Amino acid sequence: MMNPLRIIFMGTPEFAVSSLEILVEAKFQVVAVITAPDKPQGRGQKLTFSPVKECALKHNIPVLQPANLKSPDFLAELKSYNANLQIVVAFRMLPEVVWSMPAIGTFNLHASLLPQYRGAAPINWAIINGETETGVTTFFLKHEIDTGSIIFQEKESIYENDTVGTLYERLMKKGAQLVLKTVRAIETGIYPSLPQPTAV
Repeated sequence: MMNPLRIIFMGTPEFAVSSLEILVEAKFQVVAVITAPDKPQGRGQKLTFSPVKECALKHNIPVLQPANLKSPDFLAELKSYNANLQIVVAFRMLPEVVWSMPAIGTFNLHASLLPQYRGAAPINWAIINGETETGVTTFFLKHEIDTGSIIFQEKESIYENDTVGTLYERLMKKGAQLVLKTVRAIETGIYPSLPQPTAV
């Protein structure tokens, strides 16, 4: 029997909120959230919270906002949560000391059918290149960006009248469902972890 999952969730924009919400609704134990530092915005330069921080505060989940992901203070605090799984949705590159910390590992949600469109702005590139199909992928992190072993993928059609905005909305919802499916599989201890094919 596996230990109960203790999850740390990392993300910043609206795209990540659906995934955090679905985990909370499913009663998974999200012990902390890591998001970008607050940013001054607008004429008054008022500090604004990231969408993920707002969601975490609503659910009374502790929030960490490190400026430096390698800072000894941050790493000690991260370790203190004793998480065995980390989930990344639309966050920045993680140093190995962070992604390798949990016993099970760290998985990422990426808005393409990897190995296609690794790196930044996969939704934009799919639209720009006139693709008729894209999707979402969950995969375990390793050194090179977006190259880790694939857990699950789900396809999504791209229609002629789609914009980045309409596709973003659908992939955000589909991605959240895939995050939930991935966590449920990891909870059972039985889940795929397949090396990616060579980039296309």
